[in-house]
Amino acid sequence: MKKSILLLSISLLPLCVMAQEESAGASAADELAKQLQNPVASLISVPFQNNFDFGIGSAGGSRYTMNFQPVIPMSIGEDWNLIARAIVPIVAQNNVFGESGSQSGLGDVLISGFFSPKEPTSGGLIWGVGPAFLVPTASNTLLGTEKFGLGPTAVALKQAGMTSFGALINHLWSVAGDVDRSDINATFFQPFIAQNFPGGKALTLNTEVTRNWGAGSTSGTINFVGSQVFTIGSQASQLAVGPRIHYGDGNTASWGFRAAFVLLFPK
Repeated sequence: MKKSILLLSISLLPLCVMAQEESAGASAADELAKQLQNPVASLISVPFQNNFDFGIGSAGGSRYTMNFQPVIPMSIGEDWNLIARAIVPIVAQNNVFGESGSQSGLGDVLISGFFSPKEPTSGGLIWGVGPAFLVPTASNTLLGTEKFGLGPTAVALKQAGMTSFGALINHLWSVAGDVDRSDINATFFQPFIAQNFPGGKALTLNTEVTRNWGAGSTSGTINFVGSQVFTIGSQASQLAVGPRIHYGDGNTASWGFRAAFVLLFPK
């Protein structure tokens, strides 16, 4: 747990000066909060998403995961953007697989690319499609799959006033890696709805569910998060926190919570 506390301290260090800085202007904060609900917005963001999960498996284990997940949009023509997104997990866990002891380090990295029109459709639909790659970067065999994976990913959403709703999905198959490890054949699905409020505030409800077709198991979380856009000096940022409710028949936890800090770089 000391390593977990250290990782959390590093990822949330900028918050130490938050109370001494002025908040963002209401209109600017509202616009940033709305863009943050859109995974393919023309907004560079650098989230540090901290997930704490407890009561995992038969031994009641615990896991802390800090997902470093930068999102970088790139113009590739007059009408299209390419949105590059990486999820880099740093993990500290204890007795997650029965009496398996403690492990900490880097997990497998997921890299996605969404080709997305710069303008919504006539009906207001915002969408993006592209490839997803799983890279076996885990520093410990119990922190990753030891498999290379690839597959398609897609996102679609609509924004009506202060409300956003949509879904993100990907499917991964293993194509190389350790032959002694289980193959990957898994679908990840994340529907969401978010309600923004004046002053850069928002409430977001989503579920993140993974279906492991090879093992015949499903596991997921329901996440209810409150967030606030603010500034640290001239740096636009967001803080989000809320509970995680676990469900499914996979190696799920009894309960958990999420706390995220996001650096924002509007264009």
